[in-house]
Amino acid sequence: MKSLIAAALATTALATGALAQNAAPITEFRIGILGGENASDRMNNNECLRKYIEDALGVPTKIFAPADYNGVMQGLMGGTIDFAGLGASSYAGVYVQDPTAVTPVLTTANPDGSYVYYSIGFARKDHNITSMADMQGKVLGFGDPNSTSGYLIPSVELPSQGYSVTPGEYFKDVVFTGGHEQTIVAVNNGDIDGGVTWADGQGNWEDGFNNGALRKAVDAGLIDMNDLVEIWRSKPIPNGPFVVRNALPDDVKAKVIAVMENLKANDPDCAYGVAGGDNGGFVKIDPSYYDSIIAVRRAKSN
Repeated sequence: MKSLIAAALATTALATGALAQNAAPITEFRIGILGGENASDRMNNNECLRKYIEDALGVPTKIFAPADYNGVMQGLMGGTIDFAGLGASSYAGVYVQDPTAVTPVLTTANPDGSYVYYSIGFARKDHNITSMADMQGKVLGFGDPNSTSGYLIPSVELPSQGYSVTPGEYFKDVVFTGGHEQTIVAVNNGDIDGGVTWADGQGNWEDGFNNGALRKAVDAGLIDMNDLVEIWRSKPIPNGPFVVRNALPDDVKAKVIAVMENLKANDPDCAYGVAGGDNGGFVKIDPSYYDSIIAVRRAKSN
């Protein structure tokens, strides 16, 4: 598997290197952080990464944390963001609009070495909802329209299982909360009956699994997982990629990739914050890993 990934990455480098080999030296570097939790937490969790990259590149490095996923996507396509960790759907959204803009170079490995996660449906335990069958006539919350687990995958899989996501057909209403943290808080507060979010699906429920939005919410003291219950789980989803803008000089890309590959060994706490929980580090990934998500995204837009 690793040899196949290495070969694919070499092919990708040949394809994109011509775009970057004559690129002008950079004077600053800009990291984009997807929405899904409040901006200060996003900035704090990634500040250590910003410093490592700044030291490696020798130029001022800044973090940008737009309110929604689309802000990062537009920044990558417009050249105002150079590097970002994306969900598979948000990467697919960029690719569909401009396949030359960015290249996936890394993904987060789970503690067991796998590269998948799940969309997790959940509700408050005291609301007597134990499955999607109990959600009929109730309010379901999605996160962001560009989220893989918070919208794209459940919007395809739930209808295929008999749960229409057209408001009023099966659920009383289907609403967008604005992000994963907002969905979790809305369910926990009883503002909506159920929601979907992301998790690696490994580890203990009471911890919010090993990593993901539930784990972040537990770590932030926002929820007690004992108050919640899992009511649905998607098929495995490819872990999202870290992407670099193709127009960057090749030496810049190489230095950033090296920082990420060595991050867990050099600073496990920093890797924990960047990954959103326990992880197996950041590993190179074949861009074709996301072909299935690109196909789903394309189909949804037609």
